[in-house]
Amino acid sequence: MLIRRHQIFVLGMTALFALLSFSVRAQSNWPNGQTVRIIVPFPAGASTLDSVVRTTTPDIAKFLGSPVIVDNKPGAGTVIGVDATAKATDNFTFGAVANSFTVNQSLVKNLPYNTTKDLQPVILMARTANVLAVKSTLPVSNLTELVAYAKKNPGKLSYASFGNGTTAHFAGEMLKSMAGIYVVHIPYRGQGPALNDLIAGNVDFMFGNLPDFMPFIKAGKIKAIGTTYLTRAPLAPEIPTIAEQGYPTFETDSWYGIVAPSSTTKAVIDQMNQAINKTLQEPGVKKNFGDRGIEIIGGSPAKFQEHIQSEILKYERIVKSSNMQVD
Repeated sequence: MLIRRHQIFVLGMTALFALLSFSVRAQSNWPNGQTVRIIVPFPAGASTLDSVVRTTTPDIAKFLGSPVIVDNKPGAGTVIGVDATAKATDNFTFGAVANSFTVNQSLVKNLPYNTTKDLQPVILMARTANVLAVKSTLPVSNLTELVAYAKKNPGKLSYASFGNGTTAHFAGEMLKSMAGIYVVHIPYRGQGPALNDLIAGNVDFMFGNLPDFMPFIKAGKIKAIGTTYLTRAPLAPEIPTIAEQGYPTFETDSWYGIVAPSSTTKAVIDQMNQAINKTLQEPGVKKNFGDRGIEIIGGSPAKFQEHIQSEILKYERIVKSSNMQVD
């Protein structure tokens, strides 16, 4: 009887080890030719985040040895796309996120997902400076004149953003609070449509990603008022910062990262992180980003986790102090 029990125990342990070995091999072979999906919470072509992801996916696919597709799921200030990422359980779905990922934690009531529990960081890819631009016909040429004009015309000026909870919305509300002006917020479903309306003169001003705005600034279709780093942006050092124009603590940027559902295994997270880090060092990617003023960051999931936590705290303080609300 004892011998038989021992044999059963040995057979059971052998089966368990075989199962664990198969599981490890399966994860080490991930994605094993299967398609990897990256959900972008903006329309195609409507944001720098979308561009950053589309620029890198061919090389990510090369390093993973599997196809990588972009799945655009815009709406609700990125909540729809991020929620779709959080609820995925296939081990092949990732989400592209930007500042709104951390802003929405304190800005949006009743989020359908928990930012820190339902999602986990993969990598912080890059960042860009933002710029405050006005329509070409607005009779202002600097921030002092814009604030004075807004105070003389309370409620008559409008500013666009590429969605509630986005960097553009956050920056606009922060300017309202710091400058003591009343302007109307008009959210769009992406930076592209908002920028088009600014160029057309249908809105008065907006904050946006400097690389995307530069061609139109140089062409005179819109006017640059100030950039949002504390120091002048390398891409456009001729444009003064908002900080040096009387608002020394005014600072924002746009950052771009990749997250995954909390159910995704560590082995998969590590493989995706390694593939993206390699991609960010590819000459073609580095030149593309450099020419557009996009700063490469990269690093570990832990580094991105630290960034997410600090951003959540930062935006939470500013949302409360400025009484920001989702329109």
